[in-house]
Amino acid sequence: MLAPMQVELQPIVSQLGLTADGEGTTFRGQAGDVDVVAMLTNIGMAAGADAARRILEYDVDWVMVVGVAGGVDHSGIKIGDVIVPEVVLDRATGRTYRPVAVGDIAPRGIVSCGDDLITDPEAIGQMEKDGVVAVEMESAAVAPVCEAAGVPWSVFRGISDFADGGLVDAALFEMTNADGSADPDAMKRYLTENPERAKILVQLGHDTTLAVDNAAAAAIRACAALPA
Repeated sequence: MLAPMQVELQPIVSQLGLTADGEGTTFRGQAGDVDVVAMLTNIGMAAGADAARRILEYDVDWVMVVGVAGGVDHSGIKIGDVIVPEVVLDRATGRTYRPVAVGDIAPRGIVSCGDDLITDPEAIGQMEKDGVVAVEMESAAVAPVCEAAGVPWSVFRGISDFADGGLVDAALFEMTNADGSADPDAMKRYLTENPERAKILVQLGHDTTLAVDNAAAAAIRACAALPA
């Protein structure tokens, strides 16, 4: 299981009772009869590809990308829903990939992936018309690495916010570290300059917790459906 941010990795570790392996970015244990390796990916396409290569060194039989996504489909999804996409799209190249469906959530729509933060309502509206249900920053980079190695891969993304909802803005994104954490001093300055954002960040934190817990639970349930 690949989790881009610490907040996404934590519920996998806690729900399965995994044990740290090495420097605390990789954890091991079991989901029922399935051996599990969970790894912190870090944010972004390059980090996702690198983590996919590293987790394949554990000789895994299946790769799952587990975490959050920004919602695009306003009519069909809500905060906390877990998206299992039919297709993931690499926005930079236009290439598409099809995850292998596993588990109890029916696949739907396109998840669009890239390093750029998209918040413009017009752009999001066009994505929605094109069948995109959510946006994130890693799965389309994990896909070609797994496919080249002949390893099936799946995606479980909980909806933490809507991409055009204004909860995550450029300033907040820019002070986010690679593992999803934020520098405390930078956050203090941000809130001093934007005190109205305090309540928004509390809401985002609540919604993110719901999304990561649900995504982790869905991926863990799916382990029971993996082929022997």
